[in-house]
Amino acid sequence: MSTERQFCTFLIDDLLLGVRIEEVQELIRHQPTTIVPLSSSELGGLINLRGQIVIAIDLRRRLGLEPRADDESAMNVILRTEDGLVSLLVDEIGDVVEVSEDDFGQPPETLVASGRELIQSVVMLDKNLLLILDTEKAVNVDSALMNQ
Repeated sequence: MSTERQFCTFLIDDLLLGVRIEEVQELIRHQPTTIVPLSSSELGGLINLRGQIVIAIDLRRRLGLEPRADDESAMNVILRTEDGLVSLLVDEIGDVVEVSEDDFGQPPETLVASGRELIQSVVMLDKNLLLILDTEKAVNVDSALMNQ
């Protein structure tokens, strides 16, 4: 008997990604970010979330994709981690999908090497391939804060 799991989905470029719903605290619209001087380009900045300073990781850059156009605003997926809240900057918020554990597969070899290490598994949906994000690796603050 397979177990059903729920994932919060979002889009980055033409990729459909998902994180376990248990890891998500909230989804919010674009928030002004404060850039951290001399930080990696993967660090999108810091946001003020109701008085709490939260690190924002630019998932486009983390996955090795082209930067977002200046006229495009990012959405925030706020995750609960062992170290506190972290925001993933994404292009668009999707739906919550329920997936059977029997449907999980390995990430395709055609993924860009920098992005492949962040993808835990893949699931074929009706019309899309859902890439399950390894949030622990994606929000690894130590590597995101290192200078490039």
